[in-house]
Amino acid sequence: MTSPTKRRTKEEMGYLREALREIVTKNEPVTCRQVFYLAVSTGLIPKNESAYKNVIARLLADMRRAGEIPYDHIVDYTRTMRKPQSWNSIEDALNETARIYRRNIWPDLGERVEIWSEKETLTGVLLEETWMYDVPLMPTRGYPSLSFLYGAADEIKAAGLPTYIYYFGDLDPSGVDIPTKVEKGLREFAPNAEINFERLAVLPQQVKAYKLQTRPTKKSDSRSKNFFGESVEVDAIPPHILRGICKVAIRSHISDSMLKDFELIEKEERKIIELFAKQAA
Repeated sequence: MTSPTKRRTKEEMGYLREALREIVTKNEPVTCRQVFYLAVSTGLIPKNESAYKNVIARLLADMRRAGEIPYDHIVDYTRTMRKPQSWNSIEDALNETARIYRRNIWPDLGERVEIWSEKETLTGVLLEETWMYDVPLMPTRGYPSLSFLYGAADEIKAAGLPTYIYYFGDLDPSGVDIPTKVEKGLREFAPNAEINFERLAVLPQQVKAYKLQTRPTKKSDSRSKNFFGESVEVDAIPPHILRGICKVAIRSHISDSMLKDFELIEKEERKIIELFAKQAA
C-alpha cells in the first residue's frame, strides 16, 4: 500500500486510476466518500483523511475532467440549485406533467413508507430506489432540527396512515443516538399516529458480514462512554448493498401484482394528460 504523500510511479498511477474507474462503474451513482471506503477495503490506499482528500477526491476530479468517469457517476446532494419550475406554455406544462406523472400508490395500500438517512450524501445512493416507489427520502444531516421533525410529523399526521420509517446512519456514539432522538421527536409531535421505526444500517452484525472498514471512536464525543468498540460510517457499506437493503424494505410493503396494477392505471392516466396537452396546442 502506497502512502498518500509518496509520489507514485506512472505505472502505479495508471493502476490506481483503472481500479477507481472499475469501483465507480460497478457502484454508480456513488459519493467520493464511498469510493474512498471501497478503495481502502481493497487495499488500494491507507485509511486516513489525507488519502481521502489528497488522493481520492483529487484523482476522481481529474478523471472526470479527463472523461475517464462520467460526471453523473459521482454524486453530491449536499449542494443543490433551488428554482421554481416554469414552462413556456400550457402545452409544455401538460406535456411535462404527462412525462413525470406518478400515481400515489400508498393510500390504496393503506400504509406509507419513509427512508431516513443521517447523511445527506447518502441521498444520491438511495434516491434510485425511493424515487422508483414514490417514497420520501429524509436526510437529517446529523441531529435534525425541531422544525424538521415537526414538519415530518405533520406529514405523518396528515396522511392518516400507519407509517414505517427505515433509518440509515453511522455506527458511532452520535449515530446510535440520533435515530433515538428522531423516533422520540416524531412520537412527541404525532402522538396519535402509528409509527413503526426500524434501523437498517449500520448494524453491528453488518460490520462483520460485509467486512466494513472501521475507525477509532472519537473520545471527544460526550456519548462515547456508553459506546463500545470502533465506529463505522454508513458510507463504508457498498452502494449496491445499501440500495438492496432499501429496496427490500420498501418492497416488503408492495406485492408484484399490486405494483403491476398501479403501473397500468398510471399509464392510462398519463394518456389522458397527453390528450389534454394536444387539445391545448
